[in-house]
Amino acid sequence: MKIIIVGAGRTGCSLIGALSKKNYDITVIDRHRDLVESVTDRYSVSGIAGSGASKETLLKAGADTADILIALTPVDEINILSCLRGKALGVVKTVARIFQPDFASEKKALHEEQGIDYIISPKSDMAKEAAENIGFPGIVKPEGLFGEQIRMVSLTVLPDSPLRDKNLIEIRKDIDKEILIATVLRDGKLYVPDGQFRIAEGDIIGIAAEKSRIARSLQRIGVMKHPARKIMITGGGVTAQYLVGMLLEDKKSVTVIESDLERCRELMEKFPSAKISYGDGQMSEILEEEGISSCDALVSLTDRDETNLVTSMYAWSRNVPSILTRIDEPGHLNLLHRVNLDITLSPSEISVNKLIRFVGNAEAGDAPNEIEKYCTVADNMAEVLQFTVGGDFLKPDMPFKDPAFALKKNVIIASVIRDQKVILPDGNSSLKKGDRVIVVSEKKHHIERLNGIFA
Repeated sequence: MKIIIVGAGRTGCSLIGALSKKNYDITVIDRHRDLVESVTDRYSVSGIAGSGASKETLLKAGADTADILIALTPVDEINILSCLRGKALGVVKTVARIFQPDFASEKKALHEEQGIDYIISPKSDMAKEAAENIGFPGIVKPEGLFGEQIRMVSLTVLPDSPLRDKNLIEIRKDIDKEILIATVLRDGKLYVPDGQFRIAEGDIIGIAAEKSRIARSLQRIGVMKHPARKIMITGGGVTAQYLVGMLLEDKKSVTVIESDLERCRELMEKFPSAKISYGDGQMSEILEEEGISSCDALVSLTDRDETNLVTSMYAWSRNVPSILTRIDEPGHLNLLHRVNLDITLSPSEISVNKLIRFVGNAEAGDAPNEIEKYCTVADNMAEVLQFTVGGDFLKPDMPFKDPAFALKKNVIIASVIRDQKVILPDGNSSLKKGDRVIVVSEKKHHIERLNGIFA
């Protein structure tokens, strides 16, 4: 695939680093020659100094034969114009990053009327990520949503975990039949377990469950006490505004602490049912005044990593069950991981992950295979693939427990979606024509067709 990336900032460089590991033909465009030279010196990519909205520059980058153009400059208008120019020159798919709420609210129009195939909005995307992860403790690492119905998380099995020393059949029978353990990382090795696989202390397990039931499942296995109801947010910027709206719609109790008085007034007018507090002083004192110890979750969203780090560390010291921290500098992550504050919100990382999935899905859709959706999990050691059961499926209506339904090693059917309902399969399950099937596989199998799952 030929990919053009416009903008060599933090997100652009991270994306180039991730995509350069694959056999893609990548060209980066940026107005700053030093940034272009830095990227091309570090990675095996081509570079052009110029404007990504310029027809001449885009043609030099090969837009007339490109498969994907991704516009990631700091200016929304440049990103939109770059996509429009790229499409006119022959780019197959275009992606624009949008910051301004006015543009972000017009995603549908930009897609349908202007032909931009995919739009990422870091501020609203980060708010959605926070809303999805509120309530999760630090030992839980969100793997993301697969489609709209399947949620995947990973967690470390602690000494007192009820999962310890049980096999998967026992876990489904005695603890929670609504989860499926799809991956296990043990001593750096990946296992895609069968029913007899026994979970051990220290395992990092990947759990798949229906999105609406994941919180309940984490409660049953002792990871969460109860769903988060009382949420405190520090920082009242655009991301917080998006998040407050989502939380209030979900009937949560929300407190926002903001250091700008005018912004407080704006938030009070927009969200009369939320508690908006002006805080301009010692953060620990402000948090105590607002009742940090009684909160179920804290989300630190200021635009300063240092403030977010201090806020989260203080919340941890006050035993807040769920803490989400915005971090822009990757080097700061280690400070949080040392105290199990693993749920971080990085605008750049969220955008890069979404873009990698877009590129992967675009490649899968263009290739001669049956993959409909694609992502990686378990530290990039396993693939999650979606297929639809067609008329050429080799073993329709055959129970999974039938010896003839033998899958390749480290391959598992994680879930089946039939008539819009999610099924977490067991030995009595089978596949029917029209089912959507979520498969987890070790990457080395390179499965491209549903029939490729069989041994």
